[in-house]
Amino acid sequence: MGTALICDEEMTKYKLLWIDPACKIEVPERLTVSYEALVRNALADRCVSVPVREATDAEILLVHSEEYLEAVKKTPYMTLEDLKEFTRQYGDVYFHPNIYHCAKLAAGSALQLVDHVVTGRVRNGMALVRPPGHHSQHSAANGFCVFNNVAIAARYAKQKYGVKRVLIVDWDIHHGQGVQYCFEDDPNVLYFSWHRYEHGRFWPQLRESDYDSVGKERGAGFNINVPWNQVGMENSDYLSVFCHLLLPVAYEFCPDLVLVCAGFDSAIGDPEGEMCATPEIFAHLTHLLMNLAAGKLCVVLEGGYNLTSLAQSVCQTVHTLLGDPLPQLADLSCPCRSSLESLQCSRSAHRQYWSCLKHAAALPPAEISTKCIKVAEDEAKTELGEEEKSSEEKIWPEPPERFSPPVRCASVLPDDATCPDGCKLLSTNQDVDKLRDDCIKNSDDHDLSGIISLVEKMVQNEIRSGLVLVSDVTVAMTCVVQHITSDVINRVLIVCVGNGMIPGHITEDGRTLVFQISSDHLDEQKSKYYIPVCLKKGCSDTSGFMHAVFGLLLPLGYEYNPDLVLLVRMPDSKVCDAVWQQLTGLLQSFAKGHTLVLMQENDKASVGPTASILLGDPAAPLESLQAPNPEDLNAVEQLRDRLQLNWKLLQTTSECTAAVCQQAISFMK
Repeated sequence: MGTALICDEEMTKYKLLWIDPACKIEVPERLTVSYEALVRNALADRCVSVPVREATDAEILLVHSEEYLEAVKKTPYMTLEDLKEFTRQYGDVYFHPNIYHCAKLAAGSALQLVDHVVTGRVRNGMALVRPPGHHSQHSAANGFCVFNNVAIAARYAKQKYGVKRVLIVDWDIHHGQGVQYCFEDDPNVLYFSWHRYEHGRFWPQLRESDYDSVGKERGAGFNINVPWNQVGMENSDYLSVFCHLLLPVAYEFCPDLVLVCAGFDSAIGDPEGEMCATPEIFAHLTHLLMNLAAGKLCVVLEGGYNLTSLAQSVCQTVHTLLGDPLPQLADLSCPCRSSLESLQCSRSAHRQYWSCLKHAAALPPAEISTKCIKVAEDEAKTELGEEEKSSEEKIWPEPPERFSPPVRCASVLPDDATCPDGCKLLSTNQDVDKLRDDCIKNSDDHDLSGIISLVEKMVQNEIRSGLVLVSDVTVAMTCVVQHITSDVINRVLIVCVGNGMIPGHITEDGRTLVFQISSDHLDEQKSKYYIPVCLKKGCSDTSGFMHAVFGLLLPLGYEYNPDLVLLVRMPDSKVCDAVWQQLTGLLQSFAKGHTLVLMQENDKASVGPTASILLGDPAAPLESLQAPNPEDLNAVEQLRDRLQLNWKLLQTTSECTAAVCQQAISFMK
């Protein structure tokens, strides 16, 4: 169905006409460099070009007051002095004779994107717009924003198409208070925002930007704020919040449409954010949202003021929307104490509203709480200090090229299995039998035929992913691992779904990390690299299964950073196709999408649903998730407590940072 791209040069035709230090960074070049980068990287041509249109008065009035709209309508006819005077009644914004026209185009572009995505003309898309929108309120411009593009789009989708539940993810570095105000009493819109806050010192300096502003009345619990209380947040901090907070709640909410307030001032080098997350992180954040709402994802540009990181981040986002393999994120560090504190506070504030967070830890001790504090005068930044800070330039490497192998998915199937459309058939059942025979012989010179050929083509980037039906998945898994860890691949993540013993030697050297979800009460974990998760109902318990995936598997996978993912569906796993598809899709986050799926040869009914995900289709939505079984919940959390010493991305509380450090010291002694 393709990826929509909406951009028009007309939205560059306004700029600041007087001196205003607060507004000087919002320049037309923000749009120009973003679009030029898409053209230069041959991404624009791969997208479906959608024309812009102006939002109508009726559409703008879905969010804004008639009085405010009529006031903005007069700006094209104002003199320079009149524009200055009009601007003074609002905060950190400027007006220009052409800005009303551009603001209507920006809002209309978001609506065009919703039209195309919701009706299925495209799968997803991005709108590059100016002015941004998420700060503008019912009767006020604010923070470079005139009309609230994403808020209008959300109400439009609900009104025109009957969309019941909308998830809005705001990863801009500023709090989108305009969106929050618009939906704070609406239980059908889940608004998530992380933002630089610094205990209330950073703009917009609102008390309601803190973690304990959770929504009002029926909307209580549907407003999630994660305040960043220091600068310098890195990729691991962003991923930690997604894995341990946003994704579990989003899947429980089960949206019909996902809108992103895509502010790239949260990327490295931006003078507003002062964060250290690299542009590649936005590839991953985008991907983690793409299996929600059956893939209906609309990304709308907000902030971003370092023209280099802005353009790179836009390209990373569009690459992912187009289905290109994700870049690997190497050397992820432990989330910093401040981000863990914010994560802990936000999870604690919402545990009464969401089943997936009922196990969350209580608030941190009062002395390190994120509650708004009074800022001492001697901590105020001087103008000189600000100038010195803004002149510092961070340097980061160019994001790696995102190469798409010629073959998206290949399969090795028995003769009586049908190869799905779009999937390249590589071999026959005789090759599978040959693989099994060679493994049993354990000869030094394996001729592993079709499957090993498939793996080697994946390693050489000729094939992205593979699907194999075998008569014994345990034997096949062992044989494949023996081959690929001999000298071909450094790290393999093995995800086993269902009961069955894993050969002990696989997990001995750290070149394989095995994560198994089953109903078996397996032996106590004996290796850092073998992680058994026992669920009372096994893999048939959707809530427990997904809880383990978000809270354990995704953080472990990101920290381990495999070169290949081996996904094994054990006999009688009882996992439903919707959950299996979600797991398969989420695992595309790792190893540049190189995923080899092994299933039993009698599991032919699952070949089509599995191949569809490997070929890039979104997973079927899950029903709204209920609370996991209490016993399962306790087992997963106890496992997390044990694993935190070795796997830092599993941490969810600020106190555990010090505890883990102390454990490490004791262990070393």
